[in-house]
Amino acid sequence: MSTTRTRAAVVLAAAAAVVTGGVLPASAAPGCSTVWGSLPESVSDDGGGTLDGVRAGRHTCYDRLVLDLDGIDASAVSYDVRYVSQVVRDGSGIPVPLRGAADLQLIVHTPAYDDRGAATYDPADDAEAVDVTGYDTFRQVAWAGSFEGSSTVGLGVRARLPFRVLVLDGPGDGSRLVVDVARTW
Repeated sequence: MSTTRTRAAVVLAAAAAVVTGGVLPASAAPGCSTVWGSLPESVSDDGGGTLDGVRAGRHTCYDRLVLDLDGIDASAVSYDVRYVSQVVRDGSGIPVPLRGAADLQLIVHTPAYDDRGAATYDPADDAEAVDVTGYDTFRQVAWAGSFEGSSTVGLGVRARLPFRVLVLDGPGDGSRLVVDVARTW
């Protein structure tokens, strides 16, 4: 194919992606492509239950952060996930420093304490709530606290990359808030 035709094909593919709201395929690994974006994602619902754990996993095309929620059905999970200039501690507004070029703030409208005020999630080190050493996209997971029925986690990311949010049922009577961050655009 000639250089002119190649350039035309690239321009048309990019225009088609813009018109349809998609993005060009990522080149992180063969088969890695997303139509995710980097704009805020949120669902306002009743909330409830308790936050019981935070964990991370690595996949071929993305890194994954999971918030384990106990006593709440997936259909009632309420959250707000967005890139911010600075994640702050719940209740105080004190900045939470994060490694990486972008800060992703995860707020789940679920407390990390039970109805008696006892903590249901309390990492040993707030600044390193989950060890993400060696991850391709994640640089740091920090606990920003739980206040007035909401809990916040700060996620330091290598760059402002596309993400998606999923809410999954289980295990047991709980659910999981899942945030996947792609390795590339």
